[in-house]
Amino acid sequence: ASLPGAPDPEGRVLHGFEHNEDAVIVRMPPPGMALVQTVDVLGPLGNNPRLFGQVAAANALSDVYAVGGTPWSAMNIAAFPAQEVPLSVFAEILAGGLEKIAEAGAVLAGGHTLEDAEIKYGLSVTGYVDPGAVASNAGLRPGDALVLTKPLGTGVLATAVKAGWEGAEKAEAELYRWATHLNANAADVLRAMRLKAATDVTGFGLGGHLLEMARGSGVTVEVDAGVLPFMEGVEDFASDGLIPAGSYANRRHCACRTLVMPGVDDLRAALAFDAQTSGGLVLAVPAGRVDEAKERLRALGEPAWAIGRVLPLREGEQLILS
Repeated sequence: ASLPGAPDPEGRVLHGFEHNEDAVIVRMPPPGMALVQTVDVLGPLGNNPRLFGQVAAANALSDVYAVGGTPWSAMNIAAFPAQEVPLSVFAEILAGGLEKIAEAGAVLAGGHTLEDAEIKYGLSVTGYVDPGAVASNAGLRPGDALVLTKPLGTGVLATAVKAGWEGAEKAEAELYRWATHLNANAADVLRAMRLKAATDVTGFGLGGHLLEMARGSGVTVEVDAGVLPFMEGVEDFASDGLIPAGSYANRRHCACRTLVMPGVDDLRAALAFDAQTSGGLVLAVPAGRVDEAKERLRALGEPAWAIGRVLPLREGEQLILS
């Protein structure tokens, strides 16, 4: 009730939640488009409730961007220990989420809350996409280059913050800098170039998500570990052992399908599986259009790193770290 009104300049919400209705009626997306639906919920990464709300919302919205879609509406999903934590903290989380929903051009269409021992927040998002221009995990083709749009390391930084490690304050700022950033511009490039394959980098880490794409597409993926970009401080924290359990689990799960070439730095190999929150997109770009993709991204203020390539299917491992 303390939050500002959710912006809805187009009147997408036809029958709203202001009168405590059990359901919301939302206008359909543009004719000819297919629906994209996703849901994602997180626990807090740091100590700032508003920024946590932004991260959780950006993370959920990213699944729509990863297929080339456009967010249309979103619903809050939240758990909160109301008897132990002031409701003003809850309000800040919801306010942060609303800011990212509005930035994405979507509308808030209600949601659901429950009391729980731990704080959790996320979104159920509905978007739309041209059904003839969907980017998928199954769209990789030999010869494609892999372009990453955010550096890696949110798992390590979040671990450093939770541990109160020396430099944690700076790590938290770096974490929020990247994790609150929407993948909207990267999705614009994906659509403009009509790319056939993409993924966002989240809990399974870069390596885990690329393996999913390799298996779905029937190809082998090679990543140049030496050019992988990391957020500021990540390699130092990782060297101190601040690698989250989820990252180790990712690497173990993928080990039987991953070939690490001789000479690859083990720390970089480990960080290729760092469990990300609200990471960037990996765009599969035809080899002759890599410069075009980079230029389009940079024109929108987005970084871009060519981190690997797609190879024909080989016997054995489908992910190579070279």
